[in-house]
Amino acid sequence: MREVWTQFKEVVMAILPLAAVIIILQYTLIGLPPDLFFRFVAGVVMVGLGLFLFLVGVHIGLLPIGDLIGSTLPKTNKIWLILGTGFVLGIVVTIAEPDVRVLSSQVDDVSGGEIANLTLVYSVALGVGFFVMLAMARTVFNIPLKYLLLGGYGVVGLLALFTPATFIPISFDAGGVTTGPMTVPFILALGVGVASVLRGKSSTSDGFGLVALASIGPILAVMVLGVIYG
Repeated sequence: MREVWTQFKEVVMAILPLAAVIIILQYTLIGLPPDLFFRFVAGVVMVGLGLFLFLVGVHIGLLPIGDLIGSTLPKTNKIWLILGTGFVLGIVVTIAEPDVRVLSSQVDDVSGGEIANLTLVYSVALGVGFFVMLAMARTVFNIPLKYLLLGGYGVVGLLALFTPATFIPISFDAGGVTTGPMTVPFILALGVGVASVLRGKSSTSDGFGLVALASIGPILAVMVLGVIYG
């Protein structure tokens, strides 16, 4: 119960400043029509309720199951299973990410359907899955994070030379939307769980850096799409 109350206070403190600023502007400068202002207030209430329920769900469901999966996989002593599970989970959690859906629908509209909604979603998901698998390999084989980041962004810079200009901003936006409320909690919990078993509790920092690596995958995936469609 205390955890639920804590999440409620966090949501209120996150939304209240924005709502207060809009209300002050409404009665001082903007003067929105009453029906539009009422919709704003109703929207704030629904967003707050949704965010509260989501955060409660993350803490009672996503984080524990991600940590449990991460801490169980290394005990199998099967590297292929650890890497394969990371790949699959990276894909499915990205497909469930609402931010990715928003970006893909906007790109679909702007491109006139040339880049289909699902094409972008699945491409981004494959990119995330591959780099989550790479992050699992980093933990298993104790590879320094800086080498993977430098190599990943080196490939990004090289591929950008061959990618049409219109795809480059979309690719970096794709890297940003994958760091959303579904992907980040689950992937972080998964990484910390794996690292806590393989490296010990004193080295759980090895479980971090997954999000930084995972965000490279969508950038590369969309750039590859740009090369294909270009």
